[in-house]
Amino acid sequence: MPEIEVTGGPVPRGEEILTPEALAFVAELQERFGARRDELLDLRRRRRAEVARSHRFDFLPETREVREVAWSVAPAPDDLRDRRVEITGPTERKMTINALNSGARVWLADLEDANTPHWGNVVGGQANLHDAVRRTIAFTAADGREYTLRQDVRLATIVVRPRGWHFDEPHLLVDGRPAVGALVDFGLYFFHNAAELLRRGSGPYFYLPKMESHLEARLWNEVFTFAQQRLGIAHGTIRATVLIETMPAAFEMEEILYELREHASGLNAGRWDYLFSIIKYFRDSGADFVLPDRNSVTMTAPFMRAYTELLVRTCHKRGAFAIGGMAAFIPSRRDPQVNQVALAKVREDKEREAGDGFDGSWVAHPDLVPVCQAVFDRVLGDRPNQLDRLRAEVAVTPDQLLDVRSTPGAVTEAGLRNNISVALQYLASWLAGNGAVAINNLMEDAATAEIARSQIWQWVHNDVTLDTGATVTRDLVERILDEELATIREGLGKEQFDEERFAQARRLVLEVALADDYADFLTLPAYQVSAEK
Repeated sequence: MPEIEVTGGPVPRGEEILTPEALAFVAELQERFGARRDELLDLRRRRRAEVARSHRFDFLPETREVREVAWSVAPAPDDLRDRRVEITGPTERKMTINALNSGARVWLADLEDANTPHWGNVVGGQANLHDAVRRTIAFTAADGREYTLRQDVRLATIVVRPRGWHFDEPHLLVDGRPAVGALVDFGLYFFHNAAELLRRGSGPYFYLPKMESHLEARLWNEVFTFAQQRLGIAHGTIRATVLIETMPAAFEMEEILYELREHASGLNAGRWDYLFSIIKYFRDSGADFVLPDRNSVTMTAPFMRAYTELLVRTCHKRGAFAIGGMAAFIPSRRDPQVNQVALAKVREDKEREAGDGFDGSWVAHPDLVPVCQAVFDRVLGDRPNQLDRLRAEVAVTPDQLLDVRSTPGAVTEAGLRNNISVALQYLASWLAGNGAVAINNLMEDAATAEIARSQIWQWVHNDVTLDTGATVTRDLVERILDEELATIREGLGKEQFDEERFAQARRLVLEVALADDYADFLTLPAYQVSAEK
């Protein structure tokens, strides 16, 4: 048996979640699958190096048969057949209750982009999920307000998003090495809750992030198969929805579903991480891959349109659900005009998705649930989904998926300032332990911070000219960074502005946005900084 050591300090309910049996299960997962994870991360590096050489990408010739022959994913369980509205959010206790009560069909319980993986959050999130599954979760705020689960609505079905394959968990060592964070998150949740979920008429459902190939999906399938066998759960009980949020995954959608076909539920279009991935892979491919301001890159841009059309066609061809992107707007309690304009844009975006054949979509705030539901209700009526819309007329080429140069929009000083400000504020909050941050009436998470800092890197390294006529240089970025920092300090006030935290955030922005060596994920150096505190 592998040896597992907990190096994290004491945390509330740690003895309940980190039981010897649960830890032994995680250790088994790490022993069986950790080395293969390492090989797949190395494959990512080799594929990226090939793109740097060729500036091209294509569908895989060796998997052509998978794309051409007939097959389908397993039928959906009852509580995943209708996914017209899904709400996302971290597993913080109050937000867990609000998400379950929101009226959304599904809650994406986020242990990844909306969560800082401090040890207390890793274990605390599992404790909150444990209580949510058993319907015993409650919370009393500092002001005395009490939060409990409603009895008059259908509670959202829980779908857990573990960390991506790239993130290790240094607080759990297996034979002296950090365990894979994805295996920790999956293992603890599955061990404690799979049987209980089945007893309650649901099941262990997951969202799988950041994958870059069907081989990574195959590894997840092997994990699922072993975990079910090991705990005496029927094969095929697990259901997984994959986020197509990396450029390589967009070229392997069918292959990813095929590898997971006995456990697959659908695919999701993840906008910000997808843009981040485009920059990451083609960062040294010249002006044709330079994106304008991130807020001007809509889902109607030609390359984004190709990506979402292909996703819907692929899903419905294989009997899987197509889930649309995030509406990140946070309604204002003080400014009805801001709400009116923003909600009109949310409604328009959801109408496009529903009209294209998506089966549901994401929102970040409970107030957006009825907005999204009304749109999908009009299209779906009494039907639970649109699997019958096969979109056979859609044919997408590699050139269309990579047609970044046709994206309308400009690179502006306002866009540069926004990227810098969001990166600063998000990283300061992330370091403090909060991975989901409200900034300018938008819910920002690691994905939006990634595209913000990646655009800065891309603009600097391509000598991009702003609308003001200035060239984006390191000196310009540093000057604007300090100006934005002063604005943030003034807005927050001295008491709320943490000098140390924002000083750390400033250093991180400079590191991940300006260094010649591009950091694959900003959360990895950020985690090192938080661990040093």
